[in-house]
Amino acid sequence: MSIVQQPLLTVDEFIQLPDPPDGSRLELVRGEVIVMPPPKGKHGIVCSEVAWLLKNFVKAGKLGWVTTNDTGVVLERAPDTVRGPDVAFWSIARQPQPPEGYFLIPPDLAVEVQSPDDRRKDLRAKIKEYLFYSVQLIWLVDPETRTVTVYSGSMRGTELDETDTLDGGDVLPGFACKVSDLFA
Repeated sequence: MSIVQQPLLTVDEFIQLPDPPDGSRLELVRGEVIVMPPPKGKHGIVCSEVAWLLKNFVKAGKLGWVTTNDTGVVLERAPDTVRGPDVAFWSIARQPQPPEGYFLIPPDLAVEVQSPDDRRKDLRAKIKEYLFYSVQLIWLVDPETRTVTVYSGSMRGTELDETDTLDGGDVLPGFACKVSDLFA
């Protein structure tokens, strides 16, 4: 038996790939395409709630851009990595205009919503990658436990439960909501 090594893709090659017909999502990790199953209902609802809360706050203050998981961000080159956070925020100071293609700088805030299919090891690796590429604030939202783990500068996260208040820290000063609002 022989193993055929697939060539590593670049960002330019990756962006040309067609969308999978089954609704799955693609990410490029160090040149290799990763296929993720389509998000399930609860995951999509929580992503929408997070995006809606952030978008209303950001739009009112004209603070920047909020995106959902169909928006890629280039985190690494040679080999190339393109991630699609479930929800993300870029400040207008760092990203004055939205790009035509993928974002070329990491977001100020990346939000990952844990799905039942997600392996904790993979999520931790993604969080570590975001931190390495200077994402200032990361929220890991778990719909099953109704918690949010907040990471800022290190892998030492702070877990909040649904009775706690989630805030935007230095990234989105003034933003706050009850954790329970994410699961409404």
